Amino acid sequence: MIDVYLFSGFLGSGKTSLLLHTIAQLKEQGKKPAVLMNEFGALPFDSNTVEGGAEVPLKELLDGCICCTGSEKTEAQLQGLLEENDDIDVILIETTGAAHPVEALDAIYSPLFADRLNIKGIVTVADSKRWLERDKLSPQVRALFMEQIRHAHLLLANKVDLLTEEEVAKVTFELSSFNESAPIIQTVGAKVAFSFIEKTLSSSKKGTDKQIISGKGLPLSSKLLTFTESVTKEDFENWVKSLPDTVYRMKGYVPISGYKNPFLFQYAYGMVNWLPEYVKMEARIVIIGEGIETLNYKAVNPFSDEN
Repeated sequence: MIDVYLFSGFLGSGKTSLLLHTIAQLKEQGKKPAVLMNEFGALPFDSNTVEGGAEVPLKELLDGCICCTGSEKTEAQLQGLLEENDDIDVILIETTGAAHPVEALDAIYSPLFADRLNIKGIVTVADSKRWLERDKLSPQVRALFMEQIRHAHLLLANKVDLLTEEEVAKVTFELSSFNESAPIIQTVGAKVAFSFIEKTLSSSKKGTDKQIISGKGLPLSSKLLTFTESVTKEDFENWVKSLPDTVYRMKGYVPISGYKNPFLFQYAYGMVNWLPEYVKMEARIVIIGEGIETLNYKAVNPFSDEN
């Protein structure tokens, strides 16, 4: 299993600085990191910074978003990293400052490599000065800024050198009140020991390999299911309808009776979507939700539980 860390934060908060510091520390430890960067524009300015001397495998998403419609590109780039490099120890993913962290996290949960990646969590870099001046942002931008902080598993209150002692105390108190479950560390230049990040995110998992503690304190986990035989769309959709409301997301490849290749299946917000596949994909799906480990999957014949 390869550990995956997702770096989130608003534009200009210091994510790339955090990325560069982390790469340097990992290399000092003798580990081999790989990087997936999401560029907001069409030119790879930030990724050029990382590539210049970092000597790490790098993939980038240009002129798009790692979340939402860009999830397929994200899967392709991650698949490329894994296929082209068989000695990766850690994958660091830096999202664009315009990305919602939960949607970005969802894009990483792919049935193509769900059994190879260990998602450790979201590290959000918060610009402390921008936090104090957040009321000056437009409502839409402010909402995104707040969401990035709300869903962090670890928060860096960055750029505290630009504030007075009283302002630093105010930022720290307000951030801890806004996201009660995420530890907060005050930083300058987004410098933080990777060992602290690693230990903090590992301790939050409470012994469950794939558990993630969201910013709202709700345990989200993923479950990988494989198929031993084909199913009909009707039977499969009836099974989906029988699942509890705590199942938020499903995606993967389902073998349908009468078809050579499995169908791509997606589920979100109570809606299902089927798309034909023209290549042979491994028949398995990833389920994301709360309390899903208690579901009796084995009561449904076509599935075998590989959690």
